Amino acid sequence: MSRLHLTPATLEVTPIYVGDTKKKKKKKKKPKKKRIEQSDPPRVGLSKIFTDGVYPEGEIQPYKDDNAWRTTSEEKRYLEKMAMEDPEVTYQNIRRAAEVHRQVRQYARKYIRPGQSLTKIAEYIENGTRALVEENGLECGVGFPTGLSLNNCAAHFTPNAGDTTILQSGDILKVDFGVHVKGRILDSAFTLTWEPTYDRLVEAVKAATDTGVREAGIDVRLGELAGYIQETMESYEVEVKGKVLPVKPIENLSGHSIGMYQIHGGKSVLLVKNEDPTKMEEGDYFAIETFGSTGRGRVVDNGDCSHFAKIIDAPRVPIRLTSAKSLLRTISTNFGTLPFCRRYLDRIGESKYLLALNHLVQQGIIQDYPPLCDAIGSMTAQFEHTILLRPTVKEVVSRGDDY
Repeated sequence: MSRLHLTPATLEVTPIYVGDTKKKKKKKKKPKKKRIEQSDPPRVGLSKIFTDGVYPEGEIQPYKDDNAWRTTSEEKRYLEKMAMEDPEVTYQNIRRAAEVHRQVRQYARKYIRPGQSLTKIAEYIENGTRALVEENGLECGVGFPTGLSLNNCAAHFTPNAGDTTILQSGDILKVDFGVHVKGRILDSAFTLTWEPTYDRLVEAVKAATDTGVREAGIDVRLGELAGYIQETMESYEVEVKGKVLPVKPIENLSGHSIGMYQIHGGKSVLLVKNEDPTKMEEGDYFAIETFGSTGRGRVVDNGDCSHFAKIIDAPRVPIRLTSAKSLLRTISTNFGTLPFCRRYLDRIGESKYLLALNHLVQQGIIQDYPPLCDAIGSMTAQFEHTILLRPTVKEVVSRGDDY
C-alpha cells in the first residue's frame, strides 16, 4: 500500500468564510384560491363555486339482498364509468341540479316565515334557482313551478298574478320546487309548520318518504314498495283539539319516474299497497314523494289552475285560433315539455293569453294540473327525494343536512 506524501506546495487550503455558501431559494407557495361563498339571498352561480365542474355526490345507499353483489361487481363498475362519460346520462348534470336545490332551500327555510305573501316566497325560490343554476334557455333552469300548497291543499298550487295570500302561523306549507340541467330534473319537497299540533303529521310523512327511499331498488316491485310506505305512514296518529286522528296516505297521489325534460316519466309509486308488478330497473331515476293527511286521504281538483305542461306525444290537430298558435310557439321555445305556470308566461311578456291557453288544453296539446285538495279542515304534508338507481349503488341525489 503506498502512502500519499503531502508537501507544503501540494497542501493548499482554501479558506471558507461564513456567508459564502449559496443558499437554496425556497419556492414561494402559491396562495390557495379562496373558495367563493354563497351570498344571502343566494345569487352566486355554482360554476363560480365548483370551478372544476365536479359537484357533490348524494347520499349513497348500498343495494339490499339479491342486489348487494352490485357494489363490488367489476362489470357494474365499468357501466358506472361509461355512464359518467355519456353526456346524455352523466351524473354531474343531476348533481349540479341537486346542489342548486340544497343551497336554495337552505336559505329559503330560513327566509320563509308567517306574514309573507306566497308570491314573494315563490319569487325568492325561483330567483335563487335561476341564479345558481345560471339559467340558459332550455339548457338549464327552473324544473317546474314552485309549489306552495297550504293546509288541505296537497299539491299543484303556485300563486297566479295578483294573488294576495299571506302565510299564517297556523298554516302547513308544502314547498315543492325543481331544478333542471340539460333536461335532468331534480324534484324534491319539504313541509314547514309553525303549529306544534301537526308535528306528528310532518314526522309521519318524512318517515314514510325515508322508508320509500330505503326500500327502493333494482327489481323492487312498485306495488310492494307502496305497501312499505303505507305501513310507515299509518303507524302515526295526530291529536287535534283532544281528538286523535290517524295519518292517512293520500291514495290517489304518487311518486314517479322522471324522464328527460319530462317530470312524470311513466312509472308511478302509489302510497297504498297495490298489485302493480312493474319493477324498478337499473338506470331508473325516481322521485319518491309521499303525502299524508288528517282527512279522507283522497284529493280532488279544486281552485284556479296555475300549472301546465306541453304533452310530449300530443296529437297533431288543427289549431283554429291564431293567438293559440302564437302561444304554442312561445311555450315550445321557452319551456319545451317542462311544466310552467301563468306567472312564467307573464314574466316573458305574454298577456291576454287565457283564451289561447284554454284552447290548447281543450285540444289536448297542453295538460292542465289544477290544485289537488283533501277535505276542507283537514291538513296535509309532503316530503320528496330524487333517487338514481346506479349500476352499483343507489344515490339519494337530493339528500341534505336538513332532510
